[in-house]
Amino acid sequence: MTSLKDKINMDKLPQHIAIIMDGNGRWAKQKGELRVFGHKNGTKSVKETTEACGELGIKYLTLYAFSTENWNRPKFEINFLMELLVSTISRETKRLMDNDVRLLAIGDLDSLPSACYRELMSAIEQTKNNKTLTVILALSYSSRNEIVEATKKIGEAIKNGKMKPEDITEQTIIENIYTKDIPDPELLIRTSGEHRISNFLLWQLAYTELYFTETLWPDFGKEQLYEAIIDYQNRERRFGMTSEQVTVKS
Repeated sequence: MTSLKDKINMDKLPQHIAIIMDGNGRWAKQKGELRVFGHKNGTKSVKETTEACGELGIKYLTLYAFSTENWNRPKFEINFLMELLVSTISRETKRLMDNDVRLLAIGDLDSLPSACYRELMSAIEQTKNNKTLTVILALSYSSRNEIVEATKKIGEAIKNGKMKPEDITEQTIIENIYTKDIPDPELLIRTSGEHRISNFLLWQLAYTELYFTETLWPDFGKEQLYEAIIDYQNRERRFGMTSEQVTVKS
């Protein structure tokens, strides 16, 4: 069977892909099941996507797993998601080690239940020296909160005389956000047909290519990822320049 992987230009791969994993609830509803059934099956898509990125040579994969707004969902669903997070991390840590995958997390991690936090920190510590692929989980994440917290750090530095307001540059912001050591995504994928950013990586997505698919997250696998990458590779990334300037630069 022919795979879309064969059509990918391996010389034009994005270094960093970010994904808003959306549609678990609708997928479950279509099958007459509770939303948690969709979340459980969504972990298979996480596994497939991570494997595909590792095989291709993608260096960073950021997954929007749980937003600060998600805390407003029904308590039963939140409890299930937290338990699913713990069990998945515990089960997959060995696989991450075997495949040289490093795990990181961004967001208000202190707000996670203690068991989740401990399991997460354990996996991050165990995988810290892995280099093939870095998977970043956005947990209890809000991009607006991220920017607010960065602003507070900069304000504190000014208050303590460590810098002046006129010293603030884009680099100052970059050095104070969660992803300070991670390159911005070149490609953002959102599943389920929604066309929103949903408070995700607002600073980092300034020049990111956006790809929206009708596919619900539990149905998203390697072939769907390949399709998104091929679409990305067919675009011209100008960063404010003209097409002619891009042609000359390349």
